[in-house]
Amino acid sequence: MSETVFVSHELAKLLSVLSHQDRVRIVSELRSGERDVNSLRDALGLTQARVSQQLALMRSYQLVRIRRQGRHVFYRLSQPLLAEWLLDGLRFVEGEENVTAKLLAALGQARQTWMVPANGNHGAVQAAEAAG
Repeated sequence: MSETVFVSHELAKLLSVLSHQDRVRIVSELRSGERDVNSLRDALGLTQARVSQQLALMRSYQLVRIRRQGRHVFYRLSQPLLAEWLLDGLRFVEGEENVTAKLLAALGQARQTWMVPANGNHGAVQAAEAAG
């Protein structure tokens, strides 16, 4: 198998794992550190079973890692830059020909929410705005 075929296959696997809105939202929530299933459930408004199912899939593809503390399991991104990469992907959605005003407004809100780390550090927003 040539290198480009192999790499293309691996990239396609990554994109397929990220191709669900719940998993994209989980990546966003994990952008600034580890969280447990209950905090993700509360933040996302999903059932615990649904969050656990998505995390199990993400873990099987090594997108998240776990840390156990007693009976609690905490999840974190294996590669925290993944959250920034997804944020950069908003530019592609904005560039679509059929983008509506409603979608543009939603993209702006998502960008602001996702650019502020969960710990409230607004420096990321200022740095990104200066770069963009």
